[in-house]
Amino acid sequence: QLQFVESGGGLVQPGGSLRLSCAASGFTLDSYAIGWLRQAPGKEHEGVSCISSSGGSTYYRDSVKGRFTISRDNAKNTVYLQMNSLKPEDTAVYYCAAFLGGVVVKGPTWGQGTQVTVSS
Repeated sequence: QLQFVESGGGLVQPGGSLRLSCAASGFTLDSYAIGWLRQAPGKEHEGVSCISSSGGSTYYRDSVKGRFTISRDNAKNTVYLQMNSLKPEDTAVYYCAAFLGGVVVKGPTWGQGTQVTVSS
């Protein structure tokens, strides 16, 4: 069974930090670009960050640039999202997805993911 297991979310105060992990089960990540997406209550999901299969290229949406860092450890079959200086608008459920040639090959399991709540 191919699935992602996202973890590391929680409740944090504004300005705090969290490190999310995306582990793959049933397949290896090293051939794929991996992206983090998020969905806030009542909103459409949006792309947050993406990393190439080698880790040599990364992408961040403007609102998280300078605060979030994506990385991967292919030996551990895991991708990470270090989130610093968190803001209330970062509150969402975070998911990961795998891409090959810009096409989604393994999408998120909506309704799972890891919840991030930024609140004082």
